[in-house]
Amino acid sequence: MKPYHYNAKITKVYDADTVTAIVDCGFSINLRIRIRLYGINAPEVRGKERPEGLKSRDYLRSLILDKYVILETIKDKKGKYGRYIGIIHLDGKNVNELLVENKYAVKKDY
Repeated sequence: MKPYHYNAKITKVYDADTVTAIVDCGFSINLRIRIRLYGINAPEVRGKERPEGLKSRDYLRSLILDKYVILETIKDKKGKYGRYIGIIHLDGKNVNELLVENKYAVKKDY
């Protein structure tokens, strides 16, 4: 299946692998959706991982919060926890990969 690309504005960064965005679906249709960043796993903002989770979340916030991005969906259906799975692109850069390169997340195979 070919991935879809959407213009989106990031409105919330919960942690470094879950965000909320307003997605432009075309024809003046905008949806607020939660997105799980594809191919990565970041520390949680609760529990034992909290210090690392907050650093990772804050890094992602500094990159994309309140910014317009391109959302590439991997599946156009919700995953296990009710989130869409996707890759975020900002200024031509793959944000998911930036998180791994800068050690704020690790690669995850699905």
